[in-house]
Amino acid sequence: MAEQRSFLARALWFVVVGWWATPVLVNVAWFLNVTVVGIPIGIKLINLVPTALTLKEPRDLDAEDGGSQHGLLLRAVYFVLVGWWASLLWANLAAFLAVTVVGLPIAIWMFGRLPYVTSLYRF
Repeated sequence: MAEQRSFLARALWFVVVGWWATPVLVNVAWFLNVTVVGIPIGIKLINLVPTALTLKEPRDLDAEDGGSQHGLLLRAVYFVLVGWWASLLWANLAAFLAVTVVGLPIAIWMFGRLPYVTSLYRF
């Protein structure tokens, strides 16, 4: 499992870079998702949102109780039926909450869950 950076480093990253880079990343990813050819890159960018926001490192799922990721076929079907629209709503709600001081912790939590809402990718 990758070692997480210190809280201070992650907070500083969020204040200097993460707050503005994450919406740019999400919009670029959604532009790519609109094009059929760009979907793989768009999904990969969405999976990077927690790292772009707060430098959060992915978990090592094999070492945890949950085992591994869901199968690719299940994740693809989920994305086509639910993930593409649910994650767009989820990301916009998180962005709205991020502009309020009270909603900021919830927004950070929501952005951290965006890969799962999009394609059942456990980050």
